[in-house]
Amino acid sequence: MSAIHIPILRLGEAYRSLDTQRHSVGGETLEVSVANSGLIRRDLRHLAKSGEALRAIPCETLVGYMEKAAELYLHGNLPWGDGDRLQSPADYAAALSQLTGLPHSLGRSNMSKVHAAMSNIRAVIAGLTRGLPHALFDTGVVRQDGLDVNFFPQTDSLGVLLPSNSPGVNSLWLPALAMKIPVVLKPGREDPLTPFRLIQAMIAAGFPREAFGFYPTTHDGGDQLLFGTGRAIAFGNDTTLKKYAPYRHIQVHGSGRSKILIGDDYADDWEKHLDVIVNAISANGGRSCINCSSVLMGRNRDDLADALARKLAAIEPLARNDPAAILCGFANPKMGKGIDERIEELLKTPGATDLTAKYRKGPRLAELHGQTFLRPTLIVCDDLDHPLANTEFMFPFASILQVPQEKMIDQIGESLVVSAFTHDREWCADLMTSTNIERLNLGPYSTMRVQWEQPHEGNLFEFLYRRRALQGDLVAV
Repeated sequence: MSAIHIPILRLGEAYRSLDTQRHSVGGETLEVSVANSGLIRRDLRHLAKSGEALRAIPCETLVGYMEKAAELYLHGNLPWGDGDRLQSPADYAAALSQLTGLPHSLGRSNMSKVHAAMSNIRAVIAGLTRGLPHALFDTGVVRQDGLDVNFFPQTDSLGVLLPSNSPGVNSLWLPALAMKIPVVLKPGREDPLTPFRLIQAMIAAGFPREAFGFYPTTHDGGDQLLFGTGRAIAFGNDTTLKKYAPYRHIQVHGSGRSKILIGDDYADDWEKHLDVIVNAISANGGRSCINCSSVLMGRNRDDLADALARKLAAIEPLARNDPAAILCGFANPKMGKGIDERIEELLKTPGATDLTAKYRKGPRLAELHGQTFLRPTLIVCDDLDHPLANTEFMFPFASILQVPQEKMIDQIGESLVVSAFTHDREWCADLMTSTNIERLNLGPYSTMRVQWEQPHEGNLFEFLYRRRALQGDLVAV
């Protein structure tokens, strides 16, 4: 049987490259064409046609296409690659698991998350635009408080460097298509399947194929994609993303360092919320930027830490096809081993203890079921200056510290999500004025809690569009 081949999509046109990446999936060879930076640079010159194709379609129609694509992505049989074979949802979930190490259960869970983002596209756009009518994407003008307001795109395209750690992150670029902005994607090496399947679902639903660029590529090609598009999003680790941080047109999505802060009014009732904290740390295999990586409380730290360590240590590596599987294997075993060695090295710095070590059934690094796993780890730290106190890794990992409530906000540093377990009005006011918190949950909520009308990282509409003052007589549009 011939290899399954995933082509480059040169603004909708399938292209087979001589340079390929090869993977084994279900006993078959999956071949992925790789684009060089020169090819990407040439293609980006033709993005104007991609924008024209989207602008010719009313936004309301595009929103309907997105809702239809949601069902095709979740339930449909879609092209595997550039051949005649079709990929069922089961084929996709199984191949995704083999390539990324995600258990089948988490693969299906991430499918549901992406489906929810697409099927709730109206709520998503309403949240991003603060309820402005869809017509603004057709005419550029809306009426607000008796005045005509002009919104215009700041870019002709959105470039995205995608990771391989979690398919759910693909939901962040999807609204751009409904906003009439073409997308140019570099998939993660271990997950070319998710963005390719999404593109096929959207084309089948009615989106013009010219609106999509799909370029598996090298680091050089990724740089070309980021700097050749007017607005771009880059996912990755902090070291990789550091070079992109100075560029205003690139939005970087690195470590979230999301946290749970337990206020003094909740400190004695921690047992009621233990499962919420476990979920925040371990959901999605600990691979999300909104997983909790630090828990801070003013008292009773040791009691909570012991109970939390017991719960986390009970989570064991299981086979990928086990319905109860929570932990993800590492597609690259060297990464798992490297993380384990790094943690062990940092534990030599005084002031930190791996409390899960005395409860788990084996070492943190486990070779089981044909995969490399890291068992959940809870580190008790004496203060936030310890190198393990405010960091995160690609598995269920968290630190827990005892910090006075009045000092928490000043000490937490930049945090993507903070769930503050409190009803203290004064402290809530202080939290709401903190510049270190991107998304704030007030109450005993998991950091993993997502509402589609409340974007958790940045605002894609404000990134892609700009409001302009408009005066004088408006010609009807």
